[in-house]
Amino acid sequence: MKVEKTTAAEPESETSSATASRSHFLNRTFQAFGYRDFRLMWAGAFTSTTGTWMQTVAQAWLVLEMTGSKSAFFLGLLGFLGDLPIMLFSLIGGVVADRIDRRRILLGSQYVQMTCAFILTLLVYFKVVHIGHMMILVFVAGTAMSFGGPAYQALIPGLVERKVLPNAVALNSIQFNLARVVGPLIAGVTMAALGAGPCFFLNGLSFLAVIAGLYLIRATFQPQKTAESVLEGIQSGFSFIRKRGALWQLSVLGFVSTFCGIPLLTLLPVIAKNTFHFDAKGYSYLLSISGIGSIFGALIYAGLAQRKNHGLLALRVQLVFAVLLGIFAASHFLPIICLCLFFCGMCLITMFSSINSLVQLSVTEEMRGRVMSIFMLAFRGGMPLGNLVAGYFAAKFSPSQTLFTLACVLAATAIAFLMSNSGIKKL
Repeated sequence: MKVEKTTAAEPESETSSATASRSHFLNRTFQAFGYRDFRLMWAGAFTSTTGTWMQTVAQAWLVLEMTGSKSAFFLGLLGFLGDLPIMLFSLIGGVVADRIDRRRILLGSQYVQMTCAFILTLLVYFKVVHIGHMMILVFVAGTAMSFGGPAYQALIPGLVERKVLPNAVALNSIQFNLARVVGPLIAGVTMAALGAGPCFFLNGLSFLAVIAGLYLIRATFQPQKTAESVLEGIQSGFSFIRKRGALWQLSVLGFVSTFCGIPLLTLLPVIAKNTFHFDAKGYSYLLSISGIGSIFGALIYAGLAQRKNHGLLALRVQLVFAVLLGIFAASHFLPIICLCLFFCGMCLITMFSSINSLVQLSVTEEMRGRVMSIFMLAFRGGMPLGNLVAGYFAAKFSPSQTLFTLACVLAATAIAFLMSNSGIKKL
């Protein structure tokens, strides 16, 4: 009898232990949601980002229809102009974020982007839209983002405790990528039924969610008074990074990862249409597969956010991503393409979350806006340059050849960091 009791008790103990372990993992995964201000900003950002992805899909398909055989170049150019302001104005935006209430900066950014979305809605509705209009509007919206981006990045740490910051960064990545799944799906259905115009209109409305969240949060930032000029403020940001060598390496890694990784999404509509003969809905499904992979990757990272060796993780994941991107570029078999998109999404979000968390944890509060703006200049700056280069070479050669070359650059960079005495490996 004793043996039977002992034997019967062991599975119960194992089950109880497994349940407790799963519960503990879930608690760690969603830890930042315990903070009211973070929940408000997360919900607002998710709604707005969903609208932004709706516009991104509709805009890309509209460009395809308007430009025909030159679509790859114009898609790359449009992506370049949308992110160009990050390169031009983000350093100034970082100084402003350290000197002015960050909520006020973000509110101004949201109002400008909302206005651009409504203007594009009217242009499409009255059938007077031109590729030039779209280029101007994405540049203006990008300028607003170049000021709002550093302020938003600097605001997030103030919504949670420092020990929860890596988890908050991961959950913020989840909202972005969950929106990347939901937005294209809604856009595909909306475009099939009503056309592109309503997607731009719904994006305009979505900014109201962020605006409401910004008015409701309690977190405040009291900037330090300073007599420094804007140029001196920028210089102090670079000086801070120079004293912490790993921050420079993280910025380089961020630049390479976006320069080589983001063109996968930028050239996806061309591949969807020319290789698989998909319509807008089919393209949105492919984009959603990548988004679903990103959500899984962000959830896993959020649960493991307090583990060590995040720098080494980022480098190894970049190498895996390079291999997957190479397979994607070489394959024309749809199931392989879908699998690669899913796991590429997982790798991209793990890389981005790891690098972003390491930068945030290495910065003091009074320097956060400036340092994050410098990081954004490298991280986000890789997007327009990568899109422009990829768009040019995809039009001259092919999207597949272009993506395969970018995969080789990614792999070489990851191997170089892994084989050297890089400070990133020690983070």
